Amino acid sequence: MLDVYQIASRLMIATVLSGIIGYEREIHGRAAGLRTTILVGVGSCLIMLTSMNLHSIYQGIASVDPSRIPAQVISGIGFLGAGTILRFHASVRGLTTAAGLWAVAGIGIAIGSGFYPAAFLATGFIFIVLVVLSHFERIIPRSTERILNIEAVGGIDLLSEITKTIDALEAEIKNIDIKHTANSESFNVSMHLQFFAVKINNQITTSLLRIKGVTSVKWV
Repeated sequence: MLDVYQIASRLMIATVLSGIIGYEREIHGRAAGLRTTILVGVGSCLIMLTSMNLHSIYQGIASVDPSRIPAQVISGIGFLGAGTILRFHASVRGLTTAAGLWAVAGIGIAIGSGFYPAAFLATGFIFIVLVVLSHFERIIPRSTERILNIEAVGGIDLLSEITKTIDALEAEIKNIDIKHTANSESFNVSMHLQFFAVKINNQITTSLLRIKGVTSVKWV
C-alpha cells in the first residue's frame, strides 16, 4: 500500500504534466484548457491509485484486476472529449483537443501506477506534437470547405456561367442547392465548395460579382 508521500507526489506530478498540455491548449483558446486537462490528469491518477489500493486490500482474498477500472477511464473519457468537438459550418473543430484529453488521461494513469518514465516521455512527445507540429501544419496545403450563397437573376445559362467560373478558380463544388424566389427570373444558389488556397475566397467573390445577373455573393 502506498504511503501519503507517494500518493501526494504522484498527484502533484499528474497536476504538473497535465498542466503542461493544458497550458498549450489554453493559450490557443480551446474549449478544454488548463483546468480541464489538469482535472482529467489528476482524476485519472486518482482512479489508478484507488484501483491499486483495492488490489492491495483484497490481495489473497478476492480476485481484483488493477487495470480494469483505468481501462474504463480510457473508454469513458471519450464522453468528455466529444463535448469539445464542434461543427462549424462545413468543418469540424476540437478533434485535437479531444485527443489531447484522451492522452492526458493516459498520462494520469501512468503516473498513478508509478510508470514515471513513460509519463514524462509521453508528456514531452505530446507537447512537441501540439506546439511544433502546429507550425508545420501551416505550410501543408490543405483543403478548405465553405458554404457560398449566391443570389442571381437569370436562367440556366447564368447558372452554367457561375459554375464554370468557380471551376476555373480550382474550387470543387461538393453540393449545390437551387431555390427559385417569387420572381421566376431570380434564384438563390447554395454551394458547398472545397478548395485549397484560403486567399481564393475573395477571388471567387470578385469573379462572381462581375457576372451580369449575379446580385449577391456571401460566404456562410
